[in-house]
Amino acid sequence: MLTEPAPQTMRLTLTLTLLLLGAWGIPGGLGDRPPLTATAPQLDDEEKYSAHMPAHLRCDACRAVAYQMWQHLAKAEAKLHTRDSGGQQELSESVYTDILDRSCSQAWQGYGVREVNQVKRLTGPGLSKGPEPNISVMITGGPWPTRLSMTCLHYLGEFGEDQIYKAHQQGREALEALLCGGPQGACSEEAPVTKKTEL
Repeated sequence: MLTEPAPQTMRLTLTLTLLLLGAWGIPGGLGDRPPLTATAPQLDDEEKYSAHMPAHLRCDACRAVAYQMWQHLAKAEAKLHTRDSGGQQELSESVYTDILDRSCSQAWQGYGVREVNQVKRLTGPGLSKGPEPNISVMITGGPWPTRLSMTCLHYLGEFGEDQIYKAHQQGREALEALLCGGPQGACSEEAPVTKKTEL
């Protein structure tokens, strides 16, 4: 047994259909726009198979690590704050050491590589910089979470939890400057070069 659609449903369906068809025929409507296309970035062998973060993505990786460390520490500090506690309270050494270790051992979901203006960039939380493309393809998973975790652990070993926490207390920019700045930092203008001196 077939039933007829209610007159209100038919009118709504007919109205939506006419609106959609009309949008294709109106100048400036959907029909005049060029189609959006995007292709996945073509990764080279280093980007596909190396256990380490490729050199051209190290600045982005450093900035991602700084952001995640800052986020984890800021959330922990926010839990300490109560209405009665007043000003800023510091985390104990054991707490911030544990938090920094957990920030490195996280899943690193939401990070991957995409190509913007023919340049491959690591993208994800804390890395938005400048105008975003209308459409792009991001490659996530694979080696990227492991590389980010290894990068994070490298900075923990290089600077230590105490120095990282002190920089965090000065703000996100100070933490990023500690980890990524300086003449040998991942975001320095010139890539670090080891100089050989002859005796």
